[in-house]
Amino acid sequence: MSLIDFIKKSISNICAKYIEGTLDEEKEILPIFYVAGSQTLPPPLTAEEEEETIKRLQSQDLLNDEKFAKSYINDKLYLTNYGLTKIKNELETENNKINITIYPMDLNIKENCYKLYENEKNIDVLINNAGFGLFGEFTKTDLEKEITMINTNITAVQILTKLYLKDMKAKNSGKILNVASIAGFMPGPLMTTYYSTKNYVVRFSESIREELRRKKSKVQISILCPGPVDTNFNKVADVEFALKGLSSEYVAKYAINKFFKGKFYIVPGWKIKLARIGAKLAPASFVAKISYNMQKRKIR
Repeated sequence: MSLIDFIKKSISNICAKYIEGTLDEEKEILPIFYVAGSQTLPPPLTAEEEEETIKRLQSQDLLNDEKFAKSYINDKLYLTNYGLTKIKNELETENNKINITIYPMDLNIKENCYKLYENEKNIDVLINNAGFGLFGEFTKTDLEKEITMINTNITAVQILTKLYLKDMKAKNSGKILNVASIAGFMPGPLMTTYYSTKNYVVRFSESIREELRRKKSKVQISILCPGPVDTNFNKVADVEFALKGLSSEYVAKYAINKFFKGKFYIVPGWKIKLARIGAKLAPASFVAKISYNMQKRKIR
């Protein structure tokens, strides 16, 4: 297996576990490239605390295949590092040319975006994957959580894309994958802020693509626009999708394959492809009505 094939396989395997970072449940940094959830991190555990935590969680049957348990914040932080460290060790063992560094950071805090860039300036691929949603009528949803969502879904993407894109343009190479959503192509009543943030990511990426094209730049930017995916997103957004979600493994593999082939719009699943076409053809007012009825069916 070539190094690039190995890297593609590695990204797919990891992305399958971290395809949509979530605010309340997980805080991940994707080894090799950037992926992060968002929440203020507690102090790291000591070695003794780590050992005690892992034993307690195992005794409570909370550890399962490196996935992360619903537990106290320190436990969740520990499990994040525990799972990522195991993946890091596996990948570095399989190929000694792979060197992985893990940076647990809260990218809701914009200063951390700059810190991440300062820590790792010379990269070839950036994956902006942090994001979460919130369900409810706009006047009734929590404002502070919405501001955190905007910081995570938009501001972090803005900062990291700009910083890394400037470097990529200077060397005329590099790839950026921004994780958006099918929500980025339509209005989303009852998930107003989330849909709006994903609309931003779509238009933001489309605009950058045109700027790069006119400069005849070899830098690539792509957007991943999935529909429902079987992740922890539902729990954080407090919804249940009416449409059956695709597996995170399928979406990750599909996304990486299309990404490395230079595809701009990456839309997994034929139903979601049809939804995108429908959203383009129908009037926005009609799409908003359909979207509202679909969202209403998500209420737990």
